[in-house]
Amino acid sequence: MNDTPRAHHESALAHRQREAARCAANERRLSNARLAVFGLGGVAAVLVVRGVTAGVVLGAAAVGVFIALAVVHEQVIQRHERARRAIAFHERGLARIDHRFAGTGQTGLAHAPAHHPYASDLDLFGEGSLFEWLCTARTVGGEARLASWLLAPAAPDVVARRGVAVEELRPRTGLREDWALLAEDLRVDLHPETLEAWGNAAPMGLTRFHAGAAAALAVAGVAALAAWTLGASLVWLLTAIAFDLAFAAGLRERVAAVLRSVETPARQLAVLSGLMARLESESFACEPLRELRARTRRTHRTPSREIDRLRRRLELVDSRRNAFFAPLAGLLLWGTQFACAIERWRCDVGPHLAEWIDVLSELEALLSLAGNAFEQADAVVPEFRSGGPCLEARGLGHPLISPETRVRNDIALDADRPFWIVSGSNMSGKSTWLRTIGVNAVLAQAGARVCATSLTLSPLQVGASIRIVDSLQEGASHFFAEIQRLRAILELADGPLPTLFLLDEILHGTNSRDRAIGAEAVVRALVLRGAIGLVTTHDLALAGIADRLGDRAANVHFSDRLVDGEMSFDYRVRAGVVERSNALDLMRSVGLPID
Repeated sequence: MNDTPRAHHESALAHRQREAARCAANERRLSNARLAVFGLGGVAAVLVVRGVTAGVVLGAAAVGVFIALAVVHEQVIQRHERARRAIAFHERGLARIDHRFAGTGQTGLAHAPAHHPYASDLDLFGEGSLFEWLCTARTVGGEARLASWLLAPAAPDVVARRGVAVEELRPRTGLREDWALLAEDLRVDLHPETLEAWGNAAPMGLTRFHAGAAAALAVAGVAALAAWTLGASLVWLLTAIAFDLAFAAGLRERVAAVLRSVETPARQLAVLSGLMARLESESFACEPLRELRARTRRTHRTPSREIDRLRRRLELVDSRRNAFFAPLAGLLLWGTQFACAIERWRCDVGPHLAEWIDVLSELEALLSLAGNAFEQADAVVPEFRSGGPCLEARGLGHPLISPETRVRNDIALDADRPFWIVSGSNMSGKSTWLRTIGVNAVLAQAGARVCATSLTLSPLQVGASIRIVDSLQEGASHFFAEIQRLRAILELADGPLPTLFLLDEILHGTNSRDRAIGAEAVVRALVLRGAIGLVTTHDLALAGIADRLGDRAANVHFSDRLVDGEMSFDYRVRAGVVERSNALDLMRSVGLPID
């Protein structure tokens, strides 16, 4: 392995680019060669027309060479496509490392709930979101699984199991690349609900009795045909054909239903087979990954072999369409026999499809976290602490801000001091600080690494009021939307997990007096319920809340400086209340007539 994630992606990218260039050159050569051989075939045809015997030999040779070139050409095209996909995979990896990923991946908006205690506030979904940064899944199931991990905190034992799996998968760059290339088609071709519904559908009426009867009639028909060719009466053959026709007619609708129902699942399973084979070829040391793979072994064959069995049956069914084989296929009840075999496969194996897809979804989500852990070399594994609520971090930074501009700060909240009020002027970094804390808490409880020097926390339910907007459709003003969110956070604090509350510019939609009274009441109610958290404000009157709570609260602030008529921020958390406001300076800086 290369020394750094960047070096790995750059080296692999260069290798794949060279491979793509070779494939492109070979494609051009093979295209020219096929064109030349086609021309040679034309010459051979002219010679044959003119009665030259050598033309037949030349034509046969041209056809053989043309077919061989076509086969090789198709293989080169496939290698070229694989190289192009690998190039895109490593380019996306470099984009994530350089924080140029916005708009290059899956936004996850399809998995974003309409009302959630922190999803929109922490930018979990959308362009440039946490989900887009994390997600390398290629299936809808993998995306949904990762989204579900971000949307709800997992129990510490579950987080620990995910963490063990992520650490084992982290250095397996080859597995992640292979998986991405194999799964590229699944985003379009795999529809889990359709596949699971087909696998669990009620039997379609083709039983083992029908399969046995069809096989017996086929044997009888072949015997009658053989006897007729040896001189026996034609009556026996006609009788066998009559029985075949009557039997096939009675099952025609059921056979047609089975063959129609398998068309779409067959295409999806063909793509799924490659992923299952790749999973089966990988050996794992940790128990969570070994258990995950063991869940695919519910039959005496591996999933990839089971799918290959179905594929072979479908290929044999299709062979009855061959004009030369069709008469014999009718005598053998070919379609009926293989429809019975396909239905038997569906009844035996179909109920396991949901679990196979579930395993793939779980593994894809783990691979997303493992790839992120590999690419973010300075991220750390969080530690969980039992007992009272706590969140203690050193060097905590926002993972979606590039390291060149990222500012890290420390925080310590626990049952003894559960509350900080953060004052500061506009644009000083208060909202970003809340998002930094919230995003890392979400990552930690999803099983991911976090952007910090160290992070210790207890299990926490995050509740945020950072990005509140009014709604014309729901007839809610900004202030009403905010107090509804505050009520939801209070209800969250009554739940089984302690709440981490992150309240930005609390109640700024009302007058200063009501704001101070309401904000203090909300904070006291949350602290009384065992919650920990922060409230930001640029209204210095709210800083008195911390004084009235005594040792259980602290005032911290972000500051700014006016340098040569421009505002300057260092985004550092400092103890105490901010001493100045920059509102008038900002107004002047944009040209407002402020004296």
